[in-house]
Amino acid sequence: MSESFPVQSAHRLSVAPMMDWTDRNCRFFHRLMTRRAMLYTEMVTAPAVIHGPKDRLLGYSDAEHPVALQLGGSDPAELRRAVELAAPYGYDEINLNVGCPSDRVQSGCFGAVLMERPQLVADCVAAMMEAATVPVTVKCRIGVDEQDPETALPDFLTRVSAAGVTHFVIHARKAWLKGLSPKENREIPPLDYDLVKRMKAEFPQVTICINGGFTGLDQVRDMLAAGLDGVMIGRAAYHDPASVLIGADGLWGDAPGLDVFEVAEAMKSYIADHLSQGGRLHQITRHMLGLFHGRPGARGWRRVLSEGASGPGAGLDVYNAALTEVTRAAQAA
Repeated sequence: MSESFPVQSAHRLSVAPMMDWTDRNCRFFHRLMTRRAMLYTEMVTAPAVIHGPKDRLLGYSDAEHPVALQLGGSDPAELRRAVELAAPYGYDEINLNVGCPSDRVQSGCFGAVLMERPQLVADCVAAMMEAATVPVTVKCRIGVDEQDPETALPDFLTRVSAAGVTHFVIHARKAWLKGLSPKENREIPPLDYDLVKRMKAEFPQVTICINGGFTGLDQVRDMLAAGLDGVMIGRAAYHDPASVLIGADGLWGDAPGLDVFEVAEAMKSYIADHLSQGGRLHQITRHMLGLFHGRPGARGWRRVLSEGASGPGAGLDVYNAALTEVTRAAQAA
């Protein structure tokens, strides 16, 4: 990143790390709509980085910057080693997941369950920072299960910031590890934006970004005006990316970049390159189904891609047929 484009400012808006969604193809697509916002990888566990196929897990395009790697784990030594192995890939930030409520994460003693063990989190981030050459950040919840967020969250922030973390992304819901599914944990526990705002007032020296329930740029502006350092948006940025990301650079005073049709055209060369390397069309277009959300022809766009992109040998002819659906609809409107 250049000095005129500091990573820290990118957090005014970020796209949340989402399993099975924010892979490198998704991030390249999102980057065409915003030069400024911070993008995050899917969570990768520290053991996977250590023992798995590193290029497949950690590789990405330089065009994706600014981009952060999110790690999952609870063993300080493993996390330190994972950071060491990730260093050559040149991520702009390393983020520790202390928010995911899935059963698989709980059984591995990482994710949201770590809200109950702030000192272990502090030990983990301290080890990560020993190996990191970029900022180490934490994404967390306001609490879990029977914890009182009014006391649990400030205690967590106090202990983990004492270990050197100066940047937190707080999902403004509790996680109920017993009784709610991961999907329900994204929707049922009530949001408490006011608590996160109070944490920013209580920890003014710490960068605090808020996550949970945000769907548009007006809400982002409201949170920035309220004193928070940034907003992270997840599902809305994925399902209706144009409304969230096209125009987002205005948060930094920049003019909008490409429009939806220009984005669709710009993806063609990326898709062609992906196909030439043995990739499948569906691996890219599954992330693009919402590009024309709410616009004439959106249903046809989704239908053609959903029915045709996963077929054997599907190529740019399928993609062009889908684009024709929205082009004709726009001309007729």
